[in-house]
Amino acid sequence: MIRVGRLFKSFGYAVKGLVKTFREEQNLQIQTLASLVVLSLGVYFEIEAGEWLVLILVICLVLVAEIANSAVERITDVLKPRINSYVKEIKDIMAAAVLLSSLAAIIVGAIIFWPHLYKLFGQL
Repeated sequence: MIRVGRLFKSFGYAVKGLVKTFREEQNLQIQTLASLVVLSLGVYFEIEAGEWLVLILVICLVLVAEIANSAVERITDVLKPRINSYVKEIKDIMAAAVLLSSLAAIIVGAIIFWPHLYKLFGQL
């Protein structure tokens, strides 16, 4: 049986974590701003439903990767001192995950928006 009160508490914790991460992580703020710009471009260029689907998926991929990166950074800071070489490696690996997801999002954005931008600026 689903306990509605418990479910709402879980959502509350999730929102609290999202707000805390957004306030404290500059990269998440930048990625959120970039996402809003991209979504605005999607509205402006009236992209198709399939393009919206892919765009929203890659945006979420980047934001989730950044949030996971922030969580792993906090865990490693608690478990080991910053000078431990494994801590640096773990942080570098998570940063690589964010970078890879960001590159994928840029490629998807370029594929979706290139024809629209070409029509807009190619005729100048």
